[in-house]
Amino acid sequence: MASPTPTSTSLITLGGVIVCWLIFVGVFLLRKRPEGVREAKRDKAAGRGIALQMLAYGLTWFQPPRRPFLPPRAWLAGGMGIAYGVFTVAIAVASVWLVAAAARSLGRQWAIAARLVGGHKLITGGPYRYVRNPIYTGMLGMLIATGLAMEHWIALGVAIVLFMIGLLIRVRTEEKLLRAAFGDEFEDYAKRVPAVLPGIY
Repeated sequence: MASPTPTSTSLITLGGVIVCWLIFVGVFLLRKRPEGVREAKRDKAAGRGIALQMLAYGLTWFQPPRRPFLPPRAWLAGGMGIAYGVFTVAIAVASVWLVAAAARSLGRQWAIAARLVGGHKLITGGPYRYVRNPIYTGMLGMLIATGLAMEHWIALGVAIVLFMIGLLIRVRTEEKLLRAAFGDEFEDYAKRVPAVLPGIY
């Protein structure tokens, strides 16, 4: 007996998320590396958080063995499926925009590692007006969009837990550096602006 094939809506949704992923990765890989940037301080503890977040991303792409890929689901048929797809792709598009805008705001200070550079400034403009770590907000959005597109919600639930643990490690490590560098200026900023998700954290 042949396995059921994915619906066109599910495939279009997944395709839209994959396109967003290509742009998302491009923001990281194709950015212009500034010359003459001197690293002033680094904290390697954030590496554990990065590892957990990468594991979480891997889980969102996971499909159970011997199970049909994106099996048709009755509740995703018709208008509900279209709305689900639009919602999923919208999360991915918004996430890519947020990461790109945050990268532009950071300029020469942007790095994957937790570090400060010579002449480091506290960035509070652009998307940093709304959250202190908009790149992590965008990364979380891409995780959720991918899990929704893959339609494997158990894996997505586990991935979100792992990602949030990694996120907490990275936020605390990086903000420890910022507190040490900027003191009351950062404390005032942290009181006004949430870390990652307005109204939640």
